[in-house]
Amino acid sequence: MRKYLIILFVFASLQLWGQKDIYESVRFDELSAEHSTLAIIPFFANLDLEQELSKEELGRLEELEGKAVQDALETYFGRGKKKKKFSVEFQNVENTNALLAQNNINYSNIDTYTIKQLSEILQVDGIVSGNIDLNVLLSRGVSDEVSFLDYLLGDANYGRIGIKISDGKTGKLLWKYENEITKKSGRNTTDLIDKMMKKMTRRFPYDKERKKTRKRT
Repeated sequence: MRKYLIILFVFASLQLWGQKDIYESVRFDELSAEHSTLAIIPFFANLDLEQELSKEELGRLEELEGKAVQDALETYFGRGKKKKKFSVEFQNVENTNALLAQNNINYSNIDTYTIKQLSEILQVDGIVSGNIDLNVLLSRGVSDEVSFLDYLLGDANYGRIGIKISDGKTGKLLWKYENEITKKSGRNTTDLIDKMMKKMTRRFPYDKERKKTRKRT
């Protein structure tokens, strides 16, 4: 029995090890040198829910989940702004969404615009975007209690999230972070983003402390 428990522990550890990934362009410093303001756009959400839903209702819920991530990131970056934690400003999402609407850009057609086009419309230096795949409605809140059986049955996994930062002038991908979403990730979208970003503070490219460290090396 003990042997099987050890095997299961190793297996679980390997799963957790492969759950997150960070990419940073070798040209990040060069392309972001003059960045002062970034815009956070609604995330593209993909829901795989147990209940049967109409195409319209599914689309509505996906938009809600995508905008919940946008709001959660603004909340997190807003806290950092008060502490002067970041080297860039983040455009208010109400202004972002208003500018998008004024240009007839909505959740259903925003993917037809390039990063360069969106940056020009929003008058920013870069875009924060991404994807979130979920099998629950995270924005409504979920249980964060986890049992060993949940891991064995796969019921502890809620999906995956990817956050990207792209340069406005070139449209180039500068930085990307991907991570699994589990019951331990957070009770709702705001909690998820807060925990996730705090864990990788020194690896976020616009963190002032990280920039100081890079200059010393």
